[in-house]
Order: sequence, then C-alpha cells, then structure tokens
Amino acid sequence: MDKPTRRGRERAATDQDIRRTARKLLVERGPEAVTLRAIARELGITAPALYRYYGSRDDLVEHLRLDIVADLAAELTEELSGLPDDGAVQLFAICRGFRRWALTHTKEFTLVFASPTGEVGSAAGSVATLNRANEPFGRIFLTAAGHLLANFQLEIPPAEAVPVELHDDLAAFQDDLLAVLRESGVDFPPDKLDLGTTYVMIQFWARLYGHVTLEVFGNYPIPMSKPDAVFDALLADLAREIGLDTA
Repeated sequence: MDKPTRRGRERAATDQDIRRTARKLLVERGPEAVTLRAIARELGITAPALYRYYGSRDDLVEHLRLDIVADLAAELTEELSGLPDDGAVQLFAICRGFRRWALTHTKEFTLVFASPTGEVGSAAGSVATLNRANEPFGRIFLTAAGHLLANFQLEIPPAEAVPVELHDDLAAFQDDLLAVLRESGVDFPPDKLDLGTTYVMIQFWARLYGHVTLEVFGNYPIPMSKPDAVFDALLADLAREIGLDTA
C-alpha cells in the first residue's frame, strides 16, 4: 500500500482541525455558531480556504453530524459489550444510554436530532433520526429491536389495526429495516416484520425520542423532581404494551 504523501497528510490534518474546531464551536456556543467564517477565524485562515475541504457549510455540518452519530454509536456499543446477549436488556440499555447522552451533550443532540432542515443545515437529511436506519446509531437501535422481535413472543397489533393511511410508508420502511438486520447478522424471519411490527417500532421510537427531546429542552409539561423515575416508567409502559416482562 502506498504511503500517504506529505500533501495528503497535511490535508488530513487540516481537515481534522476544521472538524475539531467546528465541534468546539458547537459545544461552546451552539449549532448556529458553526459557520465557515467562525471556523476560519479560530484557525487563523481565510474562509475561502475552507472551500478546498468543504463545498459549503451544509457539507461541513453533514460531516460533523456523521462524526457525532459515530461517537454516540461507539459509546453505546461499548456499554452493550458488557451486557448479556438479550434483546430486551440491550434495547432498554440503548434507550437509557441515548437519554443520558442527550442530557449531557445537549448541543450535539440539538444539531443531530433536533435541528429542523433549513436552519442548522439546509441540506436534505440534515437531521439524523431513525429514517437513516443504516447509520451507526440507527443500526444499533434496530439490531437490538431485531433481536427482541426474533426471540420474544410479543403482542403486536394485526395489520388491519394499523391506520390504512400509513400502510404504504410502513411497507417502504420495511425494506430498509430488513437490510439493516441482514447486515448486522441478525437471524430475523422476514415474515415477522409485518405492518403491525413496523408500526410498533416507529411508535416506540417516536415516544422515546419525544420524551428525551422534551427533557433536553426543558419542555416537559410539569416540573419533574425525579426525572429518572419518569423515564423508567415510560420504558415500563412501552414494554407492557408489547407484552414484554422486564422485571
């Protein structure tokens, strides 16, 4: 294998500096502070010089977003490594880990999970949620869910109980889910991923994400003196609704 050229090494180092500076601005000042001009000022270079590395602010923000998603996935993966190979245990550990990360990385959470397209980044998909199932965080979440679905007899609503208006969207999402499960090595029977199962998975994520987002931004409807207990109650409700005993 050819060794990197000096210019290549310098370019990689500068790219790391740019992304490290962007992350610093994000953490210290928030997503709106991540601009090419601000990064150039921090690095002591001109803003046009950054265009040799990124075509636009959206391009830089997308790479920063991917860095953060990868870091989150690595953190959760390390936590899961010490847990039993049990889908239920791992899925709820991921839920708790995601909440803990969000509450301790509020600026990163805002950029990755809560910035509406058109503000922090105008590029399509500038928000990372489960609609990017093949990205590291989505893959971890869905792999654990796949283990759970494959090995537990859950109470899943029949297809006719799912609003007909959602059928086409859910059916399209099933292909993405199956691809992720196959890539992750989950032995998952395709016939178990019906409309009812997909609907439950989306509803599970929506309620988890909604609760965490309310907490991060201090918008929960009432003051919570014991927020951990409230979150645990949410997880218990979600488990009970699908007939899962987490005791």
